Amino acid sequence: MSKGRRIIKIVIIGEKSVGKTSILKRYVDQRFVTLKPTIGVDFVNKDVMVGDKMVTLQLWDTSGQERFRSLEISYYRGADCCILVFDVTNEKTLHDLKLWRDDFIEKTEIQDPILFPFIILGNKVDDPNRKVTEKAAIQWCKDNIGGNLTYFDTSAKDNINIEQVFKQISTECATQPQSKEIPPEQLISLTEQKPNQSTCC
Repeated sequence: MSKGRRIIKIVIIGEKSVGKTSILKRYVDQRFVTLKPTIGVDFVNKDVMVGDKMVTLQLWDTSGQERFRSLEISYYRGADCCILVFDVTNEKTLHDLKLWRDDFIEKTEIQDPILFPFIILGNKVDDPNRKVTEKAAIQWCKDNIGGNLTYFDTSAKDNINIEQVFKQISTECATQPQSKEIPPEQLISLTEQKPNQSTCC
């Protein structure tokens, strides 16, 4: 690893209570817990194999509460991928994704938003009160967001498609030139950091 290990920075955003932290907890810790809203921003690292190489996913979990949005510009920058999450039992959270995407693009000053990877997650598909179907969500995203989109139905509670989401991201982003590399000695100190104990919905 004389050239350092690649880091893929992933930012997960969306309205409060859509399940952003629950998704990350399921992926990183392989467990589901009921959580309180995140205060500000938190992050965690996870090492994964992509092909024959080890990469580090740096997962940034942001609050969906309006008063914390001013904090997010510094955490958005340098992202290799953005996950947009909505709650399939609440149609408004789907419609709000366009505002979140536009805000992300504005703050990161992405040169070509059409090519930047956005992943759309329709979370809580385990809930019998689902109101937004997979077909309707995909069509809405095509009509209102466009660009380089990938859609997944997910459930943090029942562990539906969680691994597949991050496998897709890892594979796609690891081949992109904007992904970052850091020296091994910096990687050790980074992966030993403990995220704040804030939790999210």
